[in-house]
Amino acid sequence: MPKNAPAKLHDEQSTRDTRRLPIDKVGVKGLRHPVQIADKAHQRQNTVATIALTVDLPHHFKGTHMSRFVEVLNSHGRLIHVENIGKILRALQKKLNSRAAHLAMEFPFFLEKPAPATGAVGLVDYVARFDAAADGEHLDFRETVIVPVTTLCPCSKAISERGAHNQRGYVTLTVKFKKVVWIEDLIALIEESASCELYSLLKRPDEKLVTEKAYDNPVFVEDLVRNVALRCNRHPDITWYRVEAENMESIHNHSAYAMIEKK
Repeated sequence: MPKNAPAKLHDEQSTRDTRRLPIDKVGVKGLRHPVQIADKAHQRQNTVATIALTVDLPHHFKGTHMSRFVEVLNSHGRLIHVENIGKILRALQKKLNSRAAHLAMEFPFFLEKPAPATGAVGLVDYVARFDAAADGEHLDFRETVIVPVTTLCPCSKAISERGAHNQRGYVTLTVKFKKVVWIEDLIALIEESASCELYSLLKRPDEKLVTEKAYDNPVFVEDLVRNVALRCNRHPDITWYRVEAENMESIHNHSAYAMIEKK
């Protein structure tokens, strides 16, 4: 060894563990990373994702090499979309000598939306999430969107002489598909199922229109998940879904909740 060569450092992670307990998932979580997401309207959207990368760990290894997760992610650049998530998982399996690898990434996704009456344009933000897993040769991928909507209570409308209570609701839709479904298309599917969609910029004519639209389209939380489920059932590329809706009630101190999952 040359005189000034660095001494080889001990690799504690690779030492043998005697407790005979395999670990299902080990890795890094809460990693914030700039990414570009494929965007139906503009081809690319720059955003920041919070990412978790994990693998399984056989019982005889003491630990995994955490730096390798970040190395794999960085080696694939900033563009992360459905098509290259499988490549990232395969690289994790190979670099960490693991049978299974998992990736979860959550990020804000923005849409430009014109107000319905005046056409005034504003940005609306949504939450999107990709969850992917590789187990041996098998790949599994799920896409999730969380969409805020307006809901107006049918019961309140039916019994009140003046007005009806409405509130903001949140719909969480997770899908599997046989052909890629755009995030924008899932957002539209949910917004069409509610009393009215949300906007960031509304003038008085717009406010009048969306208020009256919600009044003309009352939905219970049960209606909301059923409406989304029916649209998913009719979609040619969605093979499985779970839809959850939570209404942040405006006249109660609790939320209303419903969920449907395709068996």
